[in-house]
Amino acid sequence: MNIHEHQAKALLREYGIPVPRGEVAFSVDEAVQGAETLGGDLWVVKAQIHAGGRGKAGGVQLARTHADVKQYAEDLLGATLVTHQTGPTGKVVGRIYVEEGCDIARELYLGVVVDRASSTVGFMLSTEGGMEIETVAEETPELIARFSAHPGVGLQDFQVRRACDQLGLSPKEARRLTGFARKLYTAFVELDCSMAEINPLVITGTGDFIALDAKMSFDSNAGFRHKALEELRDLSEEEPSEIAAAAHDLSYIKLDGNIGCLVNGAGLAMATMDILKHFGGEPANFLDVGGSATTERVTEAFRILMGDEVEAIFVNIFGGIMKCDTL
Repeated sequence: MNIHEHQAKALLREYGIPVPRGEVAFSVDEAVQGAETLGGDLWVVKAQIHAGGRGKAGGVQLARTHADVKQYAEDLLGATLVTHQTGPTGKVVGRIYVEEGCDIARELYLGVVVDRASSTVGFMLSTEGGMEIETVAEETPELIARFSAHPGVGLQDFQVRRACDQLGLSPKEARRLTGFARKLYTAFVELDCSMAEINPLVITGTGDFIALDAKMSFDSNAGFRHKALEELRDLSEEEPSEIAAAAHDLSYIKLDGNIGCLVNGAGLAMATMDILKHFGGEPANFLDVGGSATTERVTEAFRILMGDEVEAIFVNIFGGIMKCDTL
């Protein structure tokens, strides 16, 4: 499950992680009122969508007057933002975030993910804040330091200090970053995150570390432990077909192909998609109807697949798991 930037920052603030003050707005008037509430003479107006690359797409604007805030809010609200992560169809901006300006002396990158290969929580630290980490990894991998926190012992201070030394950060910066990283690790584990990305992580003119942007996603399988997080879901950012599938206990992910797949068992579903790709086909979805699917659930599965406007439906059911007469 993904959430918006302003929601991620509110969560990080609860764990003592410094973030700029901001106000979420669903209308132009709310945006102007938010700037007035924040005060000052510099604001950043940010489109709130579940995708990266907003700045390059015009979704992040610097405002120096209330009139600027109003204009940018009018431009962004209701507009379709197309980034490298949204695909060509883009995403409609339904809310914006008005944030106070920040004294930026340097920008870093700090990302945390579940590293399934090593069964640890993996960290990536880079001096190239504000850039896409994929680009940095491809063009200048020496500017990324990686380290892992073992679930048995957690994040150790020396790991962060060693990464900072590798990237040429000062001892003072390393000390402050160590405290920041420990708080982020605590939030990551306690909230059952699958990813947390601070890009950029800003060092201010006074040497403080601030999360200028924040992106977080959560393991949906742990949702029963975090009922409050469920309230942060923005269904307008999710595929309608995936929402309908979840309502009928179907494991479904929409893809871009033209061959619908109706399968039972996650492993068989993935193998079915692989073999279609192997012979030049393009699967339109991942769909696991489960082993105890009812007539109603199977009917809904077919209805969802037909809604994807597929050219064919490939049914691959293992009869030892599901009753074929039901299908």
